[in-house]
Amino acid sequence: MTRNSSPPCRRDSRASRESRGFTLLELMITLAIAAILASIAIPAYNSYILKSHRTEAKTALLDMASMEERFFSTQNSYSQLTTDLGYSGNWPVVVGNGYYEIQMPAVNPATAPSGVNPAGTPASFTLTAVPVPGNMQNEDTACTQFNVLSNGTKTAAGSPTANTDCWN
Repeated sequence: MTRNSSPPCRRDSRASRESRGFTLLELMITLAIAAILASIAIPAYNSYILKSHRTEAKTALLDMASMEERFFSTQNSYSQLTTDLGYSGNWPVVVGNGYYEIQMPAVNPATAPSGVNPAGTPASFTLTAVPVPGNMQNEDTACTQFNVLSNGTKTAAGSPTANTDCWN
């Protein structure tokens, strides 16, 4: 009888290592990459959401300004009543999905010409929208307030470039 010179059947140590799964180092590298991607993506997404909510404030202000002008065309004065402007309830009026509220309009009545002011002063209004207290829109420090004046001027507050950045 000849003796077989091959060693008894043993498991190959490399094969058993490959079948065990991922190493701790591989998992840690994967988690680090995922954390880096999340740290970039989440703030960018939040910034996008805040910017998209600004549209509600701007749309509501322009709508209310048009309602003020409509009221002025029939009554020859601007109104501070929500019902005159097509809204119900009291000031402030929460608009859209509840991220902004419009404050009571600042209304200045017209003044007749006089010796002090020979040209007189036309009637005017200022509408203001601010974030509703307690919601995520308060984190938008770039555009903390939107204004529309009766002469069509649109302004914003928050950052040094708010007037150009917030209405665009």
